[in-house]
Amino acid sequence: MVDAVHGNITLGQMTMYLVLFKQGQSAVSSSLSAISGLYEDGLYLSSLYEYLAEPVVIDTANLTMGAVPGDGLRFESVGFRYPGASRAAVEGVSFHLAPGHSMALVGENGSGKTTLIKLLTRLYRPDQGRILLDGSDLQAWQEDALRRRIGVIFQDYIRYQFSVGENIGVGDTLAFNDQQRWQEAAAEGMAAPFIERLDRGYATQLGRWFAGGQELSGGQWQKIALSRAYMRRNADILILDEPTSALDPAAEAAVFEHFSQNTQDRMTLLISHRFSSVRNADHIIVLDQGRVLERGDHDSLVEAGGRYAQLFDLQARGYR
Repeated sequence: MVDAVHGNITLGQMTMYLVLFKQGQSAVSSSLSAISGLYEDGLYLSSLYEYLAEPVVIDTANLTMGAVPGDGLRFESVGFRYPGASRAAVEGVSFHLAPGHSMALVGENGSGKTTLIKLLTRLYRPDQGRILLDGSDLQAWQEDALRRRIGVIFQDYIRYQFSVGENIGVGDTLAFNDQQRWQEAAAEGMAAPFIERLDRGYATQLGRWFAGGQELSGGQWQKIALSRAYMRRNADILILDEPTSALDPAAEAAVFEHFSQNTQDRMTLLISHRFSSVRNADHIIVLDQGRVLERGDHDSLVEAGGRYAQLFDLQARGYR
């Protein structure tokens, strides 16, 4: 620019130099961005290659009925460690859950409650011990036959951007479009009263992804998720992982009263931090860092004065 002022270069030459400088600057910036992008893509690709390199277990199981029908569910010294974890998520866990009985799992966050559920649903395979259903190892069961017997609601259930009926129907894909089943499941899951008040009932679009979608409260979504578990009529193992965490006390009491009336012949496994929910279970297991710390019914555990009694007393103080 100084040379242009002194007349050593023309104004056109100065403009050309400035344009070339900006182009060079942009080229260097683009090169650096491309190098950064290649590095980030390499990180994602390394994760993809690690995933693809994982061994695939071929499912050759073909059992559709256990060796001892009616024996129920048994955990025998079950242990499991997540890949890369420094300690086992569960270790040496044993219990028996017979048909028509209920069991509650109690413990602090990270004590292994949800891991046990994932082992039961065969999302993971135990590293130690075995899990038996009707006298046969869980790994010997045909996957479809096993999952038809299980109705499960996880605490991180999905809020599908579907209609109300389809949100319930995903609980059993074989009856996904069965409107009669939707209504029956919603009645059992205590969702029917508020669904009937919606403008379009079971055809109401949920979520905000699509035009005209309607959002529900946390408690209403939880009742929708509960109804999914009831879609599986043949499921004799019902698993509820924090099923009423978003419900008010009155709704929670109604759900569990209705729940107890509709699960008399089923095996029920309940995870909850609310002792008002777990106290009516036939058997309660207290977990601590993946191990069974205490077991028994509510009255015996309170009398024992152990960890369960301490936790129960902490919650009870808030109501005194």
